[in-house]
Amino acid sequence: MPMTAKGLLETVGDHVREHRSGMLVDLVFAFAWVTVVTVVFDLFAGAPEWLYYLTMLGGVVAYFGFFASLEAVREGDGDE
Repeated sequence: MPMTAKGLLETVGDHVREHRSGMLVDLVFAFAWVTVVTVVFDLFAGAPEWLYYLTMLGGVVAYFGFFASLEAVREGDGDE
């Protein structure tokens, strides 16, 4: 049975309400990463364009690494 537009909006609304703080953190991380990378590459105008895009892609690895390390710290906090 196909989903109606109203059902889709309700589903998206439920998802946003459930994950609001996490989505905000993701958005802030993305803006910060893009801003820093853009500023750094604007300072070094001679850098190749492929390196700029590779560094942008590295943001995905940085995101998961950063939040995985935070989770490891939170889990390890109670062990001592």
